[in-house]
Amino acid sequence: MLDLRDLRKNPEAYMQALEKRGKHFSTLAQHFLVQLEKRHALLQDIEKLRGERNTLSKDIPKLEGGKRAVELKKLTTLGKKLTTEERKLKDLDAFEKDQEIVLPNVPLPDVPVGPDASGNVVLRERGNRNAVEQAKDYLTLGESLDIIDVKRAAKVSGSRFGYLKGAGALLELALVQFAMQELTKAGFTPVIPPVIINEPYMAAMGYLAQGGADEVYSLDRDKQFLVGTAEQAIGPYHAGETLSAAQLPLRYAGFSTCFRREAGSYGKDTKGILRVHQFDKVEMFVVCDPLQSETEHQKLLAMEEKLVSDLGLPYRVLQLCTGDLGFPSAKTYDIECWMPGQNEGRGEYRETHSTSNTTDYQSRALEMTLKREDRTKVIPHMLNGTAFAIGRTLIAILENYQQPDGSVRVPDALQPFMHGITIIRKA
Repeated sequence: MLDLRDLRKNPEAYMQALEKRGKHFSTLAQHFLVQLEKRHALLQDIEKLRGERNTLSKDIPKLEGGKRAVELKKLTTLGKKLTTEERKLKDLDAFEKDQEIVLPNVPLPDVPVGPDASGNVVLRERGNRNAVEQAKDYLTLGESLDIIDVKRAAKVSGSRFGYLKGAGALLELALVQFAMQELTKAGFTPVIPPVIINEPYMAAMGYLAQGGADEVYSLDRDKQFLVGTAEQAIGPYHAGETLSAAQLPLRYAGFSTCFRREAGSYGKDTKGILRVHQFDKVEMFVVCDPLQSETEHQKLLAMEEKLVSDLGLPYRVLQLCTGDLGFPSAKTYDIECWMPGQNEGRGEYRETHSTSNTTDYQSRALEMTLKREDRTKVIPHMLNGTAFAIGRTLIAILENYQQPDGSVRVPDALQPFMHGITIIRKA
């Protein structure tokens, strides 16, 4: 959620920033600001009425006869008016609470302005896109090697699910172990969080607004949600807490199964395991002092690039423009890996990683506080970044490491975790 005090204090700055994300957001903010001013004025009226009521209540017992009756009548009228005003305040409070999750985070100043993904900026390309003669796509390879089975998954669970088998399952576990090994060395604390969280925390993390509720799986009877990323469960871990400067930065590496409806992707990537309802993921998550959040963001991006480079995968780094930012994000970088089997063997880049600085948007809603060494209090910043989204990383490995005979070589970095398998062959 945004800083409502600052919104009231600097409305023009917020309107200009939110308009970069889309004119409808600045319009929403303007409407919200009007309601905030109404609430502020109403609250002042209520405080005045309460003061008058308290004064009358103290004075009436001292009065007698007609004066007492007149003042009692005033007190009754005052009470009715106060009840009406408090009801209005309750309605405005409910509106305010709803609107807090309707307005997205404000983009940081260095985020490029653009309407949608077309405005994203490619910052750099790394790695050699080795030509793979007659490159096969990952699903053809996976089914031929009997390590991916989407047909039986469709029978059991419906579309957009898949089984990983044999060396495919080992490859997933190798990716998890490799990621945890590298992240632990870099100072991250491994975490396996719950995959079910309560509704208020999913809302506080910013994933229920602007169609977000259509993307998540909900357990309506229990008012809970299945997470779409470990970030959503790790973020609330310190909800309601005051953290000390000595504790920060907190760096977590969370492994979880993730669930997404893919509501807006009908007709896209319907085959295989590129865009599925269930997948596993290792996610990096950071809580830090606001003064360090840009540095921490660059560290997350550097770690993502290291992990991809260690696997020997060609990739490019993009900075997302204002119109393509996720709702809670103030700044986001994506990594897209080259996949030679995509686009009918012509190859193309596909997103595999993302890292975002959500500044104080999530931590404010989670009521977190940081007490600095000088005893001043601020809202800490939160950041997240993909270590490995397993399914998409598997796809990149299969397509980039395919051999002319249809086998797939295991990247050197993963071989120590593959129980002696260096090349995946047909059974």
